[in-house]
Amino acid sequence: MYPSYPTYLAYPSYLRHSLRMERTVLGLMAVLAVAPVAAQEKAKPAAPAPAQVRVIAPATEGEVGQTVTFKHEATDAAGVKMDVPATAWFATPFDVGAAQLDGKVTFFSPGELTVGVLAGGKVGTITVKIRPQAVTRLDVAPPAGPVVAGGSAQLAVAAFSATGVPRHDAAVTWASDTPAIARVDAAGVVTGVAAGRATIRATSGTASATVPITVVRNPVATLAIEPATSAVRTGDVVRFTVAAKNASGARVDSPAIRWSVGGGPAAMVEADGVFVADRPGAYVVTAQSGDRSASASVVVTPRKVQREFEVVGRAPVEEFQVLEQWITGDFMYVTSAIAGKLWVYDISNPAAPLKVDALSFDARVMNDISTTADGKIGVLTREGASNRKNGIVILDTSDPAHPKVMTEYTESVTGGVHSAFVDGRHVYLTDSSTGSLRIVSLEDPRQPKEVGRWQADTLTTTMKAPTGEEAIAGRYLHDVYVKDGLAYLAYWRNGLIVLDVGAGVKGGSPREPKFVSQIRFNYHELYGDGWLAGAHTVFRNKQYLFVGDEVFPSTFDLVARDRIPVKGIVHVVDLSDVERPREVAFYDVPEGGAHNVWVENDVLYMGYYSAGARAVDVSGELRGDLYRQGREIARLWTGDPKGYRPNLPFTWGAQPHRGLIYFNDINSGIWITRLKPAAEGGK
Repeated sequence: MYPSYPTYLAYPSYLRHSLRMERTVLGLMAVLAVAPVAAQEKAKPAAPAPAQVRVIAPATEGEVGQTVTFKHEATDAAGVKMDVPATAWFATPFDVGAAQLDGKVTFFSPGELTVGVLAGGKVGTITVKIRPQAVTRLDVAPPAGPVVAGGSAQLAVAAFSATGVPRHDAAVTWASDTPAIARVDAAGVVTGVAAGRATIRATSGTASATVPITVVRNPVATLAIEPATSAVRTGDVVRFTVAAKNASGARVDSPAIRWSVGGGPAAMVEADGVFVADRPGAYVVTAQSGDRSASASVVVTPRKVQREFEVVGRAPVEEFQVLEQWITGDFMYVTSAIAGKLWVYDISNPAAPLKVDALSFDARVMNDISTTADGKIGVLTREGASNRKNGIVILDTSDPAHPKVMTEYTESVTGGVHSAFVDGRHVYLTDSSTGSLRIVSLEDPRQPKEVGRWQADTLTTTMKAPTGEEAIAGRYLHDVYVKDGLAYLAYWRNGLIVLDVGAGVKGGSPREPKFVSQIRFNYHELYGDGWLAGAHTVFRNKQYLFVGDEVFPSTFDLVARDRIPVKGIVHVVDLSDVERPREVAFYDVPEGGAHNVWVENDVLYMGYYSAGARAVDVSGELRGDLYRQGREIARLWTGDPKGYRPNLPFTWGAQPHRGLIYFNDINSGIWITRLKPAAEGGK
């Protein structure tokens, strides 16, 4: 997401266009958001300006899914009420709520929402608390097998709101219909008392779910864990299994097992016997079935993958901040923030990149640039055009040093395109006005045409302008990645969505995308009040999908020289079963916020905004906290005393190319690096 104006992208184009010279998204947004209305009122005699404008909320709190009407009151210096109509309403963060021109506000997500009004040239605001929706669904996973008398098993429960958002904060109560057979405690731990059957009920508010429990006499006489001992590094996964036998020495299939780990500073063992340690140490893993138990040991040593980045070259710091980069052959394309420019560099000598061309476009944001696999056709996304016709520009890049405009496509995406992914002769576009996915064919690149469309079903409201323009608020598609016939969509607060566009999973195609699966995250629980937060970037490598969150303050100014605080982690989602994705690991740099990701040869390269450039070891099976496990290979501080913000990194992304890694930093431009050879004992 273009990090200066995430809020305005939720508004109709006439509002977004008015924001171009604003210094804050919240305050001056309202001043120019009503340009068409203000123009109509210029001919009227000037009315007395109020001394104060305040917003009157129907209540101090609201709930996700509600639409309520706010009022305003204008007073003069003596506190006397004035009849001053509102010329604009607004709400921020845009992913928490949206305001109509008549003061109706729709709540999309939990958190603190600032609602503002512009009346008589004065701005008034109020902050209201938005509660999450109540839990409407509980999913309880049954134990893998029977519970043995005298043994126990913990039930896993997941709570969801009506819109499918997970509620980890929901209070769940447990009850057994037959405590003489099976008891259950407040944590969902079931203890077998006597052989028989019982039903366990989980309840949260009006939602409930049941799971049948069978309690049996313990057939296990002996247990043994395999492997009995292991020596691994931090982050390495050990899959423990048990061999169980009855009193006659016969094998017991699917014994009821509870796993636990102790002895060391930081490790976990999951219900399936998967062990991973974040810190070195000696650990004891125990498997228990009733009164039978067995133990195994694990000695964990440091991962030792640390290396260093060496800076090979730098592109000159440009007069404007830079955004995206794309490298093809001996040439690098770089887009600009605010300036509407595309720069072309010859990188045949990486130590001294040479600018060979620059193209200007009618757009404030040239956010995304990429080419077809053969490098012959380029696709450039546009937002903020002065004529309000955005969309994409199709470039002839057969001469990569001097790309030429071939044509443009604006027909169904004139409201703006933030991201595009080129797969074969199809371009997958994000439509800023509707939050939908558009698929455009480049079979004839001079006559691109839309062939497919898909959008998430979620809470939305239609934003209407006095000019008649409309846009959808509440649904925001941020990024698309396509591989092997599957499209992975970073759908902001809707999380990750997977579509079949030719993989044969659901019979989908580029013309008829078919839904495969979705995994949602609770961004309010992750990041708290006052933040724009959602799924921002996706990248597939082997069975894993890396889903990066982007998290910004609800109001900020990219044009100013001030530091912008950011947050955001990378979720690691296992897609071994693409219809049932599950998060298994994460990467979180405490001092920064995630942005774009690229994985090559089991190394994840990424721009981590204020934390600079990063390289992470993602080899093997991934579980747990990758940062704490010491999987970070190298980091590079991309601050520059001559940068747009002196000595402050704001690294956007990374692209490996011919053994080098190119990092693009909004404040300081392009950094061309390589990883130094590993020291003894390193990776």
